[in-house]
Amino acid sequence: MSAEGNLGERTGTRRRVMRGRDPGEEHRAATPLELLFDLTFVVAVAQAAAQLHHAWAEGHLGSGLAGYAAVFFAIWWAWMNFTWFASAYDTDDVPYRLLTLLQMAGALVLAAGVPEAFRDGDFAIVVAGYVLMRLAMIAQWLRAAAEHRDGRRSALRYAAGVAVVQCGWIARLWATGVWAPTTFVLLVVAELAVPAWAESRGGATTWHPGHIAERYGLFTIIVLGEVILASLTAVQSAVTDQGLSATVLLIALGGLLLVFALWWIYFTGSDAELATLRIALVWGYGHYVVFAALAAVGGGLGAALDTTEHHAHLTEQAAGLAVAVPVVIVLLVLGVLHRMTGTGAVGHALLVVAGALVVLGLGLSPPVFGMGGAVFGMGLAVAATLTANLVVLRRRAGERG
Repeated sequence: MSAEGNLGERTGTRRRVMRGRDPGEEHRAATPLELLFDLTFVVAVAQAAAQLHHAWAEGHLGSGLAGYAAVFFAIWWAWMNFTWFASAYDTDDVPYRLLTLLQMAGALVLAAGVPEAFRDGDFAIVVAGYVLMRLAMIAQWLRAAAEHRDGRRSALRYAAGVAVVQCGWIARLWATGVWAPTTFVLLVVAELAVPAWAESRGGATTWHPGHIAERYGLFTIIVLGEVILASLTAVQSAVTDQGLSATVLLIALGGLLLVFALWWIYFTGSDAELATLRIALVWGYGHYVVFAALAAVGGGLGAALDTTEHHAHLTEQAAGLAVAVPVVIVLLVLGVLHRMTGTGAVGHALLVVAGALVVLGLGLSPPVFGMGGAVFGMGLAVAATLTANLVVLRRRAGERG
């Protein structure tokens, strides 16, 4: 077994030399530390989705979406950076674990600041948690640069790029007026540019394609679990206030159908084939939209239930679109990502587009079908989209056989 393979012997009790992991390593699976890392981050995801739900229920559609997009970017980007680093340099020794635990602490600090960011537009605590996570990441890259000669140039570029952008985030806390959104966009672009700059100029990092695909799949499951929990909490609240009505039952069933069908669409097919840096970056960056939209489905279902109880400052159509639009985004983005990587339950692109249009139409239909009928219809539409694509895939498999 190679030196890189020997790193798979996980004790967490002694220091190991940080070398690049073998990108062809067999039986590479997510570690207990990575799973704990994901669970910590889903706390922040839950906070962001809950605040989006409250913003929508109060009728703050634009500001709620803007705050959600900003907070979710911080959560997703810190998670993604650790995930790719761990795929290439996971030594699982004491220094590695301590720095990873520090990132988890930063995620919890970020989560604690989410309500204030939505309520007052004060991102100080969110930035503090984010920068804490990124400082730990800089330390990991510097260690990789010191101990892995072949990857030193890329590692130093990562560390330098991340450090410069963090200075920008801290300075942005004093930005006011038009400079606040302008500097946010510029810093997001800078964050996204660091990996492309480091990988293209410093040499490709030895990340493991199968491990990366598994990590994204596991986080998708956790986000869907958060959607189920948020929806269940909203249903329980509605039942407590008004009893179990037909509308509440239909929304609950429709929400469950949406979660099950979206899960099935995501996981049908083989592992993603991240064969090139371009495909890997599009896959990784595209999941910002997938994760954010999936989590927003829970917020939309909560807003739909609030509308039925007359607790929300939303029209029925706005509440219906709060469910439909995130679902449409997930369908379309997954369709693109799965077609690009040759995976997933996408037998024909037109089927996905047709299903998305039906869901969008149902989002506008609560005045006609009622909120319960509209949400349940969305669930049926996504399930039908899945079924149609599976039939096409089966026929193609039969023709090839």
